[in-house]
Amino acid sequence: MSVSASQPNIQMHVRQEDGVGVIAIQGEMTGFAEEALMNAYNEASDGACPVVLLDFSGLEYMNSTGIGLLVTLLIRAQRQSQRLLACGLSEHYRQIFDLTRLNEAIGLYDSQAEALAAVAAG
Repeated sequence: MSVSASQPNIQMHVRQEDGVGVIAIQGEMTGFAEEALMNAYNEASDGACPVVLLDFSGLEYMNSTGIGLLVTLLIRAQRQSQRLLACGLSEHYRQIFDLTRLNEAIGLYDSQAEALAAVAAG
C-alpha cells in the first residue's frame, strides 16, 4: 500500500533575478502544494520586489485545486501591489489559463528570458 498520495510531490526553487522573484515549480500543483507555494511566494517577494515570476516548465500536473492556489496567490500579489507573471506553461495549461481567464490577470510568457526581458523593458 502506498501513502505517496498524501505527500506533496512538488518542489519550489526560489531566486532573485534583476529585481524579480522567480519561483521554479517542479512536480504536481495540487492541494498538497499550498504550503510550499505560499512559502516560496513569501521568499520570492521578500524585499517587496514588484514582480514575481512563476516558472511552470517543470510542472508535471495541475488540478483544479492547484488553479485555486494560483487564484489565492494572485489575490495576495495584488494586495501587495505586485505583478504576477508565468512562463513555461504547456499548451494544455495555457488553454486552462485562457478558460479560467487567469491569462487576463497573470502575464504569460514562453520562457524566463522572455518574461525578464519584458519586465526590464518596462
